Amino acid sequence: MGSCLSVEEDEHSQSRKKLSSNRTDTPRDSTHGKEGSVNSNTVVIIPKNVKDLRKGPGNGDLDIFTYEEMKLATKHFRPDQVLGEGGFGIVYKGVLDDNMRPGYKTTQVAIKELDPEGLQGDREWLAEVNYLGQLRHPNLVKLIGYCCEGDHRLLVYEYMASGSLEKHLFLRVRAALTWQKRLTIALDAAKGLAFLHGVEKPIIYRDFKTSNILLDVDFNAKLSDFGLARVGPTGDQTHVSTRVMGTYGYAAPEYVMTGHLTARSDVYGFGVVLLEMLIGRRAMDKSRPSREHNLVEWARPLLNHSKKLVRILDPRIEGQYSGRILMKVANLAYQCLSQNPKGRPVMSQVIEILEPLVAQETDREDLVPQNGGGSVTLYEVRKTPKEQSPLKSESEREAQGPAKNGRSKSEPPKECDRYDQSPDDLLLERSTSDGH
Repeated sequence: MGSCLSVEEDEHSQSRKKLSSNRTDTPRDSTHGKEGSVNSNTVVIIPKNVKDLRKGPGNGDLDIFTYEEMKLATKHFRPDQVLGEGGFGIVYKGVLDDNMRPGYKTTQVAIKELDPEGLQGDREWLAEVNYLGQLRHPNLVKLIGYCCEGDHRLLVYEYMASGSLEKHLFLRVRAALTWQKRLTIALDAAKGLAFLHGVEKPIIYRDFKTSNILLDVDFNAKLSDFGLARVGPTGDQTHVSTRVMGTYGYAAPEYVMTGHLTARSDVYGFGVVLLEMLIGRRAMDKSRPSREHNLVEWARPLLNHSKKLVRILDPRIEGQYSGRILMKVANLAYQCLSQNPKGRPVMSQVIEILEPLVAQETDREDLVPQNGGGSVTLYEVRKTPKEQSPLKSESEREAQGPAKNGRSKSEPPKECDRYDQSPDDLLLERSTSDGH
């Protein structure tokens, strides 16, 4: 898995590229193409390296900051401003305002400073500038600007107040996401992927996972971290050959085995995340019994069996779902996780499936009171419910698993947890010198 299966072409080797969202050779959803946009310039300069970026930034939509301005925005990188830390380096909470630059409107931001000794290098940093600098979509984190001064490499993003999906799913101190909220997040993320796949030169995200899905104050989901993204196959190409990179448990099996990358590789990653939201477990968890280490291998065979599925569902969504809709979502996850790439839907088809389900569950949630009356249910010690019959038919409105042990009450989440990279993330391979 760590060996180089093939040498990919550097997608930045072309000096100029034109992006549009008018791709017609794959099924598309009518909404996501309207929502997204590209750089207003008809021709965008794509710098191959940092030296080229400094010569001609080529993107008027991004602000270029000095390192001194970054120090002012983060209060000189004070420890209490840290939001999290990962292979890229440290993410700080910052404020851009008139004190930093005269006339600048006060804006809360997240500032990611690349660690020169970290797992990512100039290539990954530049990929984020190139992709997020050109693309705009409601379900992609907005890149506001960057700093490229001396050896300093910083990226300035919109601030996502609710942190990552990973933290809300897997930290006990977090509030539990309701079933309806999980479906909405899945739909938001699907729209982000569909937009990337639908541009004229399709972009394969290549690192779709819960830690890269960030949530704003209203829990709208947006994709972040484009360090591993690359241009996908065009014209008569069926795939692009790449060095295998990503995260164990999320990478598509054919990509791991051959290095062949297609848009359906992202669909597999989407299926893994959808499964995590259904079951409430991580894609890889070595603390479980050996046969349950890999979530997909253990849970996928159970997705089309209603009685078995109900037994393994996340107990925190107990009683919140329609049995009919649950089985449709489980079947979607099953299809996305097909070993055969051609057996997976494209992301526009995923949207077509999810949109009516989200609408139905939203209407249903409005009718059925939730704990606390809100969209988020806190962990609480549950009373043992009476055992209910398993799912019998599509007309049955609710399915409920067996009683679970009580959980401790939620503690207030620490803001510094929001952007942390999971210690359980196992990278397939990252390189600061080799192409990817």
